[in-house]
Amino acid sequence: MTIFTIDDVQKTFTNGEIKEEILKGVNLTLKEGEVTALIGASGSGKSTLLTIAAGLQPASNGKVVFDGENIANLRSEEVRKIRATKFGFVFQFAHLVPFLTVEEQLALMLEVSETGLPKHEQKKEIDAILKVVEMDHRKKAYPSSLSGGEQQRVAIARAIIHKPKILFADEPTASLDSKRSKDVMMLIRTITTTLNITTLMVTHDEEMLTFADRIIKMSDGQIIQNAV
Repeated sequence: MTIFTIDDVQKTFTNGEIKEEILKGVNLTLKEGEVTALIGASGSGKSTLLTIAAGLQPASNGKVVFDGENIANLRSEEVRKIRATKFGFVFQFAHLVPFLTVEEQLALMLEVSETGLPKHEQKKEIDAILKVVEMDHRKKAYPSSLSGGEQQRVAIARAIIHKPKILFADEPTASLDSKRSKDVMMLIRTITTTLNITTLMVTHDEEMLTFADRIIKMSDGQIIQNAV
């Protein structure tokens, strides 16, 4: 089932009299339970496309349709609420709050996403998701005591604790070694399938493409290859 549609999306930056086209009419659909990988050289537009899809910046033209609604037409506060409640984010670095324990990181996300769960239900959700990412034994730990791979697992747990419909991942394995990268991608692959999440991922690492259902190659602001 298609849950997300990018329709003729364009992005232009203006610097004085100079206009630079970053995206040149991109079309893309995302389906539930699939991992879609965006690849391409630096400057190809893939990260710009991801941030526009995630509502982190507006398109110059075109539609970004999520769950049947064009988020490009929504007020900034409405887009913010969608990001907080329906989207999850994983970046190259975990960006964990240094003074919060693992379980406190997830509790904060539940508060931000306005789930409305009572405290005892929050604890159950946190314990359950930490088991999924195999970090339940470190729930009292602070980020400084975790390895890079462990921190990224916590970041993934934080990104999905509120049961988002879409997971946006921007170079989620770039800061990890080969083994940890594969472990993290296997986790993303498993979560996408079992929780029926839609994952859109930007990556430079060709080894990670084996975990994707679809591979979208971009060049000069356009999709030049759409492989299944």
